[in-house]
Amino acid sequence: MKQQNETTLTDPSNKSWSPSTDDYVCWEKSSYIGQGAVQWRWACAQLLSWGIKTRSGFRVTPAVPVVPGQEPTISVHVLGLTVLEPVRVVAVVNTEYRVGFAYQTLPGHPVCGEEAFILERRDENIFLTIRSLTKPSSVMPWRVLFPLLRVAQVVARLRYFRALKLKS
Repeated sequence: MKQQNETTLTDPSNKSWSPSTDDYVCWEKSSYIGQGAVQWRWACAQLLSWGIKTRSGFRVTPAVPVVPGQEPTISVHVLGLTVLEPVRVVAVVNTEYRVGFAYQTLPGHPVCGEEAFILERRDENIFLTIRSLTKPSSVMPWRVLFPLLRVAQVVARLRYFRALKLKS
């Protein structure tokens, strides 16, 4: 079952990705996160309930399952400040071997772009792929803080890959 109601630049339903934009910093990485049916079910349930974000230190409001068109606010508490990240879910894929979603940033988000989180089952092995398109926000102070935000992205991505590994 593929659900998509908007144009997406990261297309989580597609196995291959060739972004055709010079405006954004493009990034993609896949990492092995486990194997077996138990891990697959757990990781899929976590992903489609925003667990990849909440298990990485973010809060998602409202805390409801991922659906196309949804506009939650993601927030993170850093250095005594709460940073709000409004987004819109633009695509959801949920098949036997591929589960994921993509969201685009909305005005007020520290950066402009799109991010996708994709679980893929290859035989018994499970991989998490993250795709990201990022450019500076047009709003101050975020625009001038873009280099620091890129560093924060690196840290967040490390957390995302750890978030969906089943803890024994």
